[in-house]
Amino acid sequence: MKDKKGIIIAGGIIGIISVLLVHFGNPANMGFCIACFLRDTSGALGFHRADVVQYIRPEIIGLVLGAFLLSLKNKEFASKGGSSPFTRFMLGIVVMVGALVFLGCPLRMVLRLGGGDLNALFGIAGYAAGIFVGVQFLNKGFNLKRNYKMPAIEGYVFPAVTVGLLALLIASPAFIFFSEKGPGSMAAPIIISLAAGLVVGGIAQKTRMCMVGGIRDMILFKDNYLLLGFISIFVFSLIGNLAFGFFNLGFADQPVAHNDGLWNFLGMALAGWGSVLLGGCPLRQLILSGEGNADSVVTVMGLLVGAGIVHNFGLASSAAGPTLNGKIAVAVCFVFVGVISYFNSESLFKVNAKASAE
Repeated sequence: MKDKKGIIIAGGIIGIISVLLVHFGNPANMGFCIACFLRDTSGALGFHRADVVQYIRPEIIGLVLGAFLLSLKNKEFASKGGSSPFTRFMLGIVVMVGALVFLGCPLRMVLRLGGGDLNALFGIAGYAAGIFVGVQFLNKGFNLKRNYKMPAIEGYVFPAVTVGLLALLIASPAFIFFSEKGPGSMAAPIIISLAAGLVVGGIAQKTRMCMVGGIRDMILFKDNYLLLGFISIFVFSLIGNLAFGFFNLGFADQPVAHNDGLWNFLGMALAGWGSVLLGGCPLRQLILSGEGNADSVVTVMGLLVGAGIVHNFGLASSAAGPTLNGKIAVAVCFVFVGVISYFNSESLFKVNAKASAE
């Protein structure tokens, strides 16, 4: 039997750590946000020039290295890849578009709700709807084909890259960009952020924490194991926010958020659908990357490049709401995800192809 008590405790630890990161300097309701932190890192590397969101986030480095070290210890590290790499890269971009129209990843969505931001309810509804649509294609045989065992060195490359990012963060050379204002300028001390990432990375590796997996498993198998982890994150982040005086209930005046319910819903619906096809949420992709999964590394690269595209082309939302470019991008991405879903669903594509031939 799965240890439900274990994942509830794990979620509680993540919830409390997230609030503590805000206490030590991270933006409000952003103790952890995979999409936001990859966006900031993308900006720090010069992939975009939005000067308010540029910072190499130590939490990302810690998440990967925490998963890497624990998977080595438990003999779960395995270099593998080769499953539709470019499709995964493009889906990573799509998920980032949806997340930055909403302004947060699934983990931040839960943390926003724990901080009293009721706009997150539209995001949660959209995320569940997107996952539901994706599950329908899973039931029709959707898959991105098998992966293959790869040389061990392949799995070590990405953790090594994150160590390089840590060196760049500490050295702060002139060619790395750091925000002097806005969310990118708000950060807990490096050692605290890195330690938090290491702990949460290890926890997520051990428990297989994944928001999309939680909702997917509930729909497919009525299994609430993974979902309990995120419910626990919500409960404990709520308690922490109340204790520190961070809680602010309502729709208006929420930090790094907008109150356009329709586009909060659609942004996360897109992120949910794309994440189902990828087999995991952005957090899960980072953890798998640390375990040696090259397919997840490709997805993370898609997320990173996607963040650059989103800000270079004015797709990201702001406190004022979604942009016209962002709305158009979401619509285009829905079409793309629909095409990918259809042509990779064996029982749909083969049956219709056979009917057309006859």
